[in-house]
Amino acid sequence: MKTTIYEDPEECRFIWKKMWPVKGFFDLWQVRSCFHDSYSRPLSFHVVEDNKKAIGFLALCWNEEEKKYVQFPGETWHGKTWLEQNRIIAGTPEIFERLLDSVPGPLHLRYLNGNPLIGVSDLIKTDEMGYIFLPGQYDYSFEIYRQSFSGKFKKKLRAELKKFEERNVSFRFNQFEDIEYMFKMNRDCFGENSFFSDSRFHSSFLNLSSFLDKLGMLRITTVLIDGAVAAVDMGALWKKSYTLLAGGVNRDYPGIAKLINLHHMEWSCDQRLELVDFLCGDFNWKERFRLTPIPLYELCLN
Repeated sequence: MKTTIYEDPEECRFIWKKMWPVKGFFDLWQVRSCFHDSYSRPLSFHVVEDNKKAIGFLALCWNEEEKKYVQFPGETWHGKTWLEQNRIIAGTPEIFERLLDSVPGPLHLRYLNGNPLIGVSDLIKTDEMGYIFLPGQYDYSFEIYRQSFSGKFKKKLRAELKKFEERNVSFRFNQFEDIEYMFKMNRDCFGENSFFSDSRFHSSFLNLSSFLDKLGMLRITTVLIDGAVAAVDMGALWKKSYTLLAGGVNRDYPGIAKLINLHHMEWSCDQRLELVDFLCGDFNWKERFRLTPIPLYELCLN
């Protein structure tokens, strides 16, 4: 076996498309390129070969600010990468060790999907939880899903949403200009802690939204209250999955986030989707809305 490190962007693109399994939205080269084009991290793709056959793959880039290697494309915020569905492609512990030995500096991988090597190496630890909604669990019935809530939670939710029944609530979809409302509301809510306060992340999302729009994969959901924009979510449709990527809410309408999230559940049931990915981070609502937690993993090598 031998290990080769590739740094040329065209060679790296070829290797990714050849070796990286496309099982989800974040596995698409074009999606990751939207972020790479903004961050421009130096690439470092490690490939283990046996008799000229590629059998191991680690897609990295160098993060100069943090002085460590991270998962390609390296879209870090507050020292953490954001994209999920990351992988270490290695069928055996030996291949795994060879890949790690080829990294010439500190390494930090986050949001790794489960793989057979978990439990083999002490370097792999539990990271955060991802959360998905599975419409099939409720026979694609939004009403069955709602009835699964506890009586106490249903009562509290009804009371919180009742105030919207007295207003003129409407939805509009796929109005591309509404993304700017989303950026602004997200920054207004989170300030410097908003991803979009970083011009590189903001630019990445503009690239991503344009790419998704051209392929018919973009879904923008806007809630209007008495004609005013109250919430905007941006999602991506890929095959039978729906990934919620980002959102913004108007703080003048407390509880509006619950309204738009319930809409996503209802719509996914109507469309008979396989899953809706709400990404990692609980934010005090995902478990209460009976989303399914999926463990993600991280690897640190100093």
